[in-house]
Amino acid sequence: MPAFDPVRDAVLNSPTTSSPNLARRATHLSVLLNSDPVPEKLSSSQAIRRTKSPHSSPSHSPVFSSRPSSSSSSTYPQPHLTPSAIDSPLMPPPSLPKPVETIPYNPTRRSEPGSILKPMSQAEMKMYETYRDNARPDVGVEQRQGSPIIGLKNFNNWVKSVLISRFALPALQASPYMGGNVPGRGSGKILDMGCGKGGDLNKWSKARVKELLAVDVASVSVDQARARWEGMKGHRYAASFASLDCYREPLSKAFSSHQLALPFDVVSMQFCMHYAFETEEKACRMLDNVSRWLRPGGIFIGTIPNAEQLLEHLHELPSDIDELSFGNSIYRIRFDEREHHGVYGHKYCFFLKDAIEDVPEYLVIWDNFVQLASKYDLQPIYKEEFHQVFDKNQEHQDFGPLLTRMGVVDANGESAMDEDQWEAANIYVAFAFQKQ
Repeated sequence: MPAFDPVRDAVLNSPTTSSPNLARRATHLSVLLNSDPVPEKLSSSQAIRRTKSPHSSPSHSPVFSSRPSSSSSSTYPQPHLTPSAIDSPLMPPPSLPKPVETIPYNPTRRSEPGSILKPMSQAEMKMYETYRDNARPDVGVEQRQGSPIIGLKNFNNWVKSVLISRFALPALQASPYMGGNVPGRGSGKILDMGCGKGGDLNKWSKARVKELLAVDVASVSVDQARARWEGMKGHRYAASFASLDCYREPLSKAFSSHQLALPFDVVSMQFCMHYAFETEEKACRMLDNVSRWLRPGGIFIGTIPNAEQLLEHLHELPSDIDELSFGNSIYRIRFDEREHHGVYGHKYCFFLKDAIEDVPEYLVIWDNFVQLASKYDLQPIYKEEFHQVFDKNQEHQDFGPLLTRMGVVDANGESAMDEDQWEAANIYVAFAFQKQ
């Protein structure tokens, strides 16, 4: 039997039947991603075509595909696009390709967790606070590319590129304030809240943004992001960087009134918004910072863990076990309590191989998030789990070839992302809101 390679097999095999035996979801939790991106483009190119062999066997050909979901993709009205934005050669078509026929994703587990994590002591919790405030060291491009979870990181970067291209790019090109629709020049203004070490700087360059304001709680990460921007090649946009806890303090404490005079066209929060849901006060401060300086019609995009999936796996755990944990060889999640009262502060600790060491995180209950966001004039227009983003965009004329350019698959359609990495990636959902 060939080695399990979900991305390769998704490209090389076109499923023709549906399996009646649906396994439990294999979607758990992904990396808090702000790593150095692999170079990518947002322009058109030839689409990836999957080949179908008459001799292939379903049991030997696992694929990425749609499957039953406790929180399936939501259909929301799409943001209004001006004709000039729609016709722009920089922007992929706003409509998705016709759905491809899929079969349920039904992997067979091939590995077990190598260790069981012990609860964090008070000393370890204190150590984490220091770690969070000073960020993970920047190890360099070569070492990052040698990471055992590089396939997972590349896949998450691809999902972010799809999200940016579909929702942020039209808003930037339609900017009424920052040179929108001017051929050959940058347009639009971005707020990257929780920018980390600047993992999305090249993506904003490809989108030809005119101005970026980037902020993060970790001052060391902010310094690394600034240095990365200073060394960028290609389209160079204006950028300002600041260290600020956006869940406790207003954005005006980090940036001047002059810097905030023109509103943002896009606010982006990638793999970090869920930390605000420790308390209602932090969540409200975060949403106020998002909405207050976002123009009407502007877009708020982000990626967060899927709380419903995490709770599903938590409730599936036997009632007599001592440790409320689950995961695989790549990641592990440990809850402090099986039942939690209220919609804020439901904590779990997250471990990810070669990336995160038992970090405290908080569930984001989607319905509560939507209700709270509406108080800040933000309405949802898009929500999909990562496996759904893949299913619907893998054969898109732009996003399909982007899988190869970003290193998700190689020229032969083979990927470094194995089953455990795929499982870790698919806990996340991508979302977009529009300012009313």
